[in-house]
Amino acid sequence: QVQLVESGGGLVQAGDSLRLSCAASGRTFSTYAMGWFRQAPGKEREFVAAISRSGGSTYYVDSVKGRFTISRDNVKNTVSLQMNSLKPEDTAVYYCAARRLIMRTHSNEYDYWGQGTQVTVSS
Repeated sequence: QVQLVESGGGLVQAGDSLRLSCAASGRTFSTYAMGWFRQAPGKEREFVAAISRSGGSTYYVDSVKGRFTISRDNVKNTVSLQMNSLKPEDTAVYYCAARRLIMRTHSNEYDYWGQGTQVTVSS
């Protein structure tokens, strides 16, 4: 089992950058693929990015490609999401999630979730 705690959210202006972090408990972090999801008010939870267990493979939703970067540190048990050139439509609660072995893009395929961190981008 793994517990996840996100941090780094906040209020920024359009065009600014923000870095989200997710700290994971447990000794088996490197056996989990990790993902970032987001949920805006009145909308369904949306896939943002995922990273493989080793960090060698990543995948992004088209709307964030070239602006967001997911990375992980298997020594520190953390996964990060660097968000650049933020837009008002990026406003949402951001969640990190974990699943065993293979990364996926659907929220129902992830087993463990953090509590979320709010990101608000003003125009």
